[in-house]
Amino acid sequence: MQVRQVHDIQYQLLPGAARQTTDIVIERDGAVSVRPPMSMTPEQVDETVFSKRMWIYRNLAEWRDLNATKVVREWVSGESFLYLGSSYRLLLVNEQDEPLKLKDGRFQLQRRVIETHGRDGAQQAFEAFFKTKGLARIKQRVAHFAPKVGVSPGTVQVKGLGFRWATCLPSGDLHFHWKCLMAPLTVIDYIVVHELCHLHHPDHSDAFWNEVDKVLPNYRERKEWLRQRGANLDL
Repeated sequence: MQVRQVHDIQYQLLPGAARQTTDIVIERDGAVSVRPPMSMTPEQVDETVFSKRMWIYRNLAEWRDLNATKVVREWVSGESFLYLGSSYRLLLVNEQDEPLKLKDGRFQLQRRVIETHGRDGAQQAFEAFFKTKGLARIKQRVAHFAPKVGVSPGTVQVKGLGFRWATCLPSGDLHFHWKCLMAPLTVIDYIVVHELCHLHHPDHSDAFWNEVDKVLPNYRERKEWLRQRGANLDL
């Protein structure tokens, strides 16, 4: 990946792919990333980015508006945290056999995690919870939708992915960000179907979205939910 500048637009040029169109994405951190066809030179990508500058300006403005209301959570009893679209209060407890549990309708976090490791330790406990508990959930949804899409994906993993919700590797493996597990199941299903359809179409062409539409006719509602509220799926 290289960083390039076209007038006032800075973007991340990703490796080219076997595709017909140039994919321009506003990442969750507000960065502009561009994945072109393999046949395009960097200079040709610059020209494409410049030609799409009004679309980029408009979407960056929307990103700034949506992220202006991002929730900042505190690691104290009573704070709310999300799991599968539901909100659960945090309870700091003195003793339990795991750093973090979802028990009796609350996230129960060992107090010493905060006292010893602070915010980083608490975040790591939540990440571990989402990765462990979320993997079975994601695998089940992949197994449910793969036959409907008509694909056979490879290994499924739940991990940290920076500012992407999920990614489909050339090998067919699917990786999902642990933060997906904060979203409602309907939105998780959209993310799953989105990645499965990339096994047919590696880009975001009309053919790709038609494939998504076949499986989830109301995918636009789910996509819009993620666009508007995705900034709050965080710790």
